[in-house]
Amino acid sequence: MVLRLLSIISLLFSSSLLAQRTISIQELEDKIKGGWAGQTIGVSLGAPYEFRFNGTFIQDYQRLTWRKGYVKELMTKEPGIYDDLYMDLTFVDVFEQYGLDAPTDSFANAFARAEYPLWHANQAARYNILHGLKAPASGHWKNNPHADDIDFQIESDFAGLMSPGMPQTAAAISDKIGHIMNYGDGWYGGVFVSTMYTQAFFEKDPAVVVSNALKSIPVDTKFYECISDVIRWNKQYPKDWRDTWMQIQKRWSTDMYCPDGVFSAFDIDATINAAYVVLGLLYGRGDFGLSMEITTRAGQDADCNPSTVAGILGTMMGYAKIPTIWKEGLDGAEDLPFKYTNISLQKAYQLGLKHALDNIQRNGGQRKGDLVTIPKQSIKTVAFEQSFEGLSKVSEIKLEGREQQFTFTGKGIVIKGYAFKPSDKSPDQVIQVRVQIDDMPAEVIELPTAFLHRRHDVYWNYALKPGDHKVTMQMMNPQDGYGIHTPSALIYQ
Repeated sequence: MVLRLLSIISLLFSSSLLAQRTISIQELEDKIKGGWAGQTIGVSLGAPYEFRFNGTFIQDYQRLTWRKGYVKELMTKEPGIYDDLYMDLTFVDVFEQYGLDAPTDSFANAFARAEYPLWHANQAARYNILHGLKAPASGHWKNNPHADDIDFQIESDFAGLMSPGMPQTAAAISDKIGHIMNYGDGWYGGVFVSTMYTQAFFEKDPAVVVSNALKSIPVDTKFYECISDVIRWNKQYPKDWRDTWMQIQKRWSTDMYCPDGVFSAFDIDATINAAYVVLGLLYGRGDFGLSMEITTRAGQDADCNPSTVAGILGTMMGYAKIPTIWKEGLDGAEDLPFKYTNISLQKAYQLGLKHALDNIQRNGGQRKGDLVTIPKQSIKTVAFEQSFEGLSKVSEIKLEGREQQFTFTGKGIVIKGYAFKPSDKSPDQVIQVRVQIDDMPAEVIELPTAFLHRRHDVYWNYALKPGDHKVTMQMMNPQDGYGIHTPSALIYQ
């Protein structure tokens, strides 16, 4: 009886040890610092090649630019390239102001009213929020034609960095914030990346980090299938990443939904760009520089993707072990605030550690002296979502003129375009356009000429009855020199 009792106590004690992890405060700080520094290094390396190699890769003979002090040069001359960093830091700042329980509206309003330019799902969400459509509706594909784009994937790093070893916690943060601008595969990209960060605190093998993080994604999704393919192809073609790159192109390079990518080599879809991230992590085998280089050379979003790779590896190895050549690129930059923010890398390091410790304590962990105990969380699969359901074929109608009347056959439509003004010096206005399909109630759409507040696409409707339809567009407040440019309409079957 005594032996049995001792056995039970021993088992409970062993289970308790397995249910938590211990890390020194110095190592935790070093890893968080490595994550933020890695992101900055990666985006700086890839910046000159962003969307310049679409549907192809950068050849070996083309050297990638890097030198001592390079980040400071870019932060001074081209601060806009750090959009994934200043979006990340916007959310960090909200946590700092309002705490871990900050409501979704605080995050949504912070970036919607910020003075930095946005694109794709972020800009579509900004317009929605400023016009009264709150999250999660602001990111849903019926309200956001860019729902599957890369946006939350490239700005989800903070959720993983503040949740070391806690994937469920990172997923909950991603649910709150990621649905502001994305849905479906676009949201899964952020869940996947933030989960990789949570694993990078305690795993040393990038392949394990990738395979663990994939458990967070539902198996019957395009995103899961694509990343699974990359893992399989890496084993099938272990020597040359280009062999797997070719397989990715053949199977996963089709994007029918981002209006800017349809009938174009341009592809900002989260899924294929996540595949390039995994490509670098698997073929780079933990080599910081090689991993970034592979992902940069893969093309498309060639600055955000290596930023993700370097952030994950920087977290895995810690700042101290990032090779000197890459840290030399940060010389003079770490005390400079990123444009549109009051947060520098040095401040990001401090806030990152502070929020991680707060989050650890919130979830049952604690700090005792120089040691931090973190509750061990299993990885749980998030909810199933699928954007653009039932839309499997797309065609294009060319349009001309500011007032349009045309017919089409289908069940969905996106009218591409934007509002314009006479010149850059002309005051901004809001163009009102009346759009009516068949005998449905007309919708009056506001199209700001201001770039920060623009509507990314003129009109869309994915829920029409399949068949023939008539569209009428009319500008309601015509003014000399102001108008709308509508080059084409995408028609979905």
